[in-house]
Amino acid sequence: MATTTPAARTSTAPAPIKAVPIRHYGQWASAAVVLLLAGGLLYSVAANDNIQWSVVGDYMFRPEIFHGIGITLALTVLSMVLGVIGGVLLAVMRLSGNPVLRAVSGGYLWIFRGTPVLVQIVIWFNLALVFPRLGVGSFSVDTNHVISPFGAALLALALNEAAYMAEIVRGGILSVDQGQTEAAHALGYSGAKTMRLIVLPQAMRVIVPPTGNEVVTMLKTTALVYAIGAADLFTEAYNFGSKNFTLFEMYLVASFWYLVMTTVLSTLQSRLEKKYAKGSHAVTTRTGGITRLFFLRNAQGGVA
Repeated sequence: MATTTPAARTSTAPAPIKAVPIRHYGQWASAAVVLLLAGGLLYSVAANDNIQWSVVGDYMFRPEIFHGIGITLALTVLSMVLGVIGGVLLAVMRLSGNPVLRAVSGGYLWIFRGTPVLVQIVIWFNLALVFPRLGVGSFSVDTNHVISPFGAALLALALNEAAYMAEIVRGGILSVDQGQTEAAHALGYSGAKTMRLIVLPQAMRVIVPPTGNEVVTMLKTTALVYAIGAADLFTEAYNFGSKNFTLFEMYLVASFWYLVMTTVLSTLQSRLEKKYAKGSHAVTTRTGGITRLFFLRNAQGGVA
């Protein structure tokens, strides 16, 4: 009986398969077309003799422009802080079992989400036409002294943002499983404590991404306050351009700084999303001044 030697078996083994990747010529061609178009657009702008690039460079770092950037950032931060606080309150009211609170919250959202931000800004700025004084009797002040351009802009942006944040927060709260609330109540937590320590921390994973988008949107929305002369970045750029007949150049300056600020905010948003994506099942609570970590899934199992 003939036997096959190891050498014979090796010589008859099939050659290894060489995988050849599919060549996507269409993708390369479309990418080349896009690059050519983008390069042509950039060249046409850079080589345009009608654009005074020296003006762009001269006004890019002017103190007035930095002052406008400061006003823009201040409006963005303050409006978002007040908007988030108001949004949380409105979201809790919408989810409340009290029909009056639900009706008030629904009416607020209907008004502020149904009217343009620019209209709201102008209305608050002209509030003195309807209410010349704010307060009661001798405890009143001139409305024009209280509602300055910055104050009117902040009031309008914050109140409008609260309406949108209310829906974002409400969606985040509803994304948390109802069993988490039941488990917290079984552990003796009150409704307010459950919302503050159990539900909201878990809802942050859903709330943070759209909130980051709202911050970026808010920063760009502040440009609308030029209608009441609130001295933001766009207002300062517009004032310089209208005086020197270099509006387009000043628009480029404003666009550059808006891009810088939105890029920084987008980077911070990405880091926040990564932070809240970690340990999504763990909830940190504070009892008796001592911080402890527990898993609600185990608590649910104990309740069952």
